[in-house]
Amino acid sequence: MANRCAVITGASRGIGRWTALELAKHGWDVALIARSEPELTTLAEEIAALGQRAYLYPQDMGVVTELVPLMHRICQDLGGCDVLVNNAGVAHLANVADTPLAEWERILAVNLTAAFQCIQGILPTMRAQKQGTIINVVSIAGQQVFPQWGAYCVSKYGLLALSHTLAQEERPYGIRVCALCPGAVDTPIWETVPANFDRSGMLSAQTVAQTIRQMIELPAEASIETLTLLPQSGVL
Repeated sequence: MANRCAVITGASRGIGRWTALELAKHGWDVALIARSEPELTTLAEEIAALGQRAYLYPQDMGVVTELVPLMHRICQDLGGCDVLVNNAGVAHLANVADTPLAEWERILAVNLTAAFQCIQGILPTMRAQKQGTIINVVSIAGQQVFPQWGAYCVSKYGLLALSHTLAQEERPYGIRVCALCPGAVDTPIWETVPANFDRSGMLSAQTVAQTIRQMIELPAEASIETLTLLPQSGVL
């Protein structure tokens, strides 16, 4: 490949958006996946202004059966893939006893199964290249639980276990798998839950994006398999 290429899910807002911009600033072309085509188009214009190419793929990450073919198509369009950032995520606040089955299934689909399917879709290309980096944006909720965040925590614990398993399985193929576990990050996800959190002390999405780039650009012989990134003021 003439240029370095990264695929980012949940790319239209928050961590995904800032990761796309951060990588573009450092010479990466990016494939952007999210539901909102207008937001992706706006982001692509910003990336083009930085002198990099952006490929747009409007997609609902909850429709998991479409993700393996999508990854195959992206790898064809880009001529390969150096990096996959599994960032898409959703949340729902409720006690476990009060969580509707539909919400449980939606959260597991977007936060865990979608990442699994994106990984399965992109691994053949990375194995053929004998190199690649997969970064799964987990959460501190993949390391400790929080009341009323049961479904979310379950999905993130699962994503952390998937990351650790995959790291061992893909190491012989030259593929690095990294789990990033940030504490609270000031992103639009807080606007989707019925709670009034003080966002002033949270990590910025820009800071998380810079961390993702630094993890990606480690020397080839090094790998960070789990990184916990907390706000200076604490988890939340």
